[in-house]
Amino acid sequence: MRCAECKGKGLCGLERCPIMSRFYAQLPVRQSDRYQGSAPSVFVGSYGYPKVAGGPLMIDDADHPPDWVARGLAIDDIVGLRARTIRGAGEAKGLAGSIQEIALSSLPLDVEVRFTKPVSFDLRFDGTIAPVGLTGAIRKMDVLGNARVDRAVDRATSDTDLSATDACEVLTASGTDVYRITQLLTAGLLGSEKKRHVVPTRWAITAVDDTVSKQLKKKIARYPALSGIEVFSASLYGNHIVCVLVPGDWKFEMIEIWGRQSLWGGGSETIAVDGEGLTKSGYSPLAGAYYSARLAVAEYLESVRRSARVLVLRNVTGEYWAPLGTWVVREATRNAMRGAKTPCADLRQAIDLASRLIGFNHWQPHSRLIPELTTQKTLFDF
Repeated sequence: MRCAECKGKGLCGLERCPIMSRFYAQLPVRQSDRYQGSAPSVFVGSYGYPKVAGGPLMIDDADHPPDWVARGLAIDDIVGLRARTIRGAGEAKGLAGSIQEIALSSLPLDVEVRFTKPVSFDLRFDGTIAPVGLTGAIRKMDVLGNARVDRAVDRATSDTDLSATDACEVLTASGTDVYRITQLLTAGLLGSEKKRHVVPTRWAITAVDDTVSKQLKKKIARYPALSGIEVFSASLYGNHIVCVLVPGDWKFEMIEIWGRQSLWGGGSETIAVDGEGLTKSGYSPLAGAYYSARLAVAEYLESVRRSARVLVLRNVTGEYWAPLGTWVVREATRNAMRGAKTPCADLRQAIDLASRLIGFNHWQPHSRLIPELTTQKTLFDF
């Protein structure tokens, strides 16, 4: 199964792509050349950067993954929602004012958009961003109503001497979630005046996860270690997450297992790994999922004011039939960290428990963190 790689071109040999077929089945009957209604968020593409296309995402529903999870939407429900979502495409620079007004507002604004022709089905799979079923080239666009802006957002976006990194820290401290921060960064509303520009959405997602988790890591480094080993787990849309936290200074490792017939597993199982210490060099080969999982664990450690060495296991099964974006990893890991923890007497007990929870134990030889934990002692061990 190569749907996420071939993007519906049929390279798997099947007569019809199962993912594309399920998206087509959810499409609205009539595809119009105009839209008037809610635009809960914005989207900026990365093709042709820096001359990119952007515009509103238009759907009479929320574009906020935690809401989807809270409402108990199944993967088919989300597929249906995203299949009906319209991505407006125009020159991002020319539409910057409208894009920024939508991104600033704490409540969805309505828009009136005329397209150059009826919107078309243009589904593109990506492991980072949520898919969108429809797209339309914008001929004219009007934002209806005025943005309602939260005080913290107003302060961070009005201060043109504040760097984007510092703005992320200010917004996080105010309780603004990464989804909202990502919208602001995408719309070119964060950073010093000379450095503000629209940012492709897929880049902004990972940049915000990375920036916020780095800031949390600095705080975590000053906290005392956990009092004992803890194991957490959760599942979301065929993504099974197990987190093992061991007392010590910050270290992080993530191991991804893509099972047979899963999106990126193909006919055989695929295992990939990446990790870090207090600093990390280069972009993770696990892409956005690495930074999303790291953020969720860092949020937990900051909330309990403890430091730890962290192992995250992600097992992706065939249940995850359509790539929904790295938000699935973020929310699955957040769910794990919010759930009940299982204390373990020693590392071996934690590893055995993690293997039972994830469903197998052959991930262990791929870990670089476990040998380090079993052979090295730190000040926390004395």
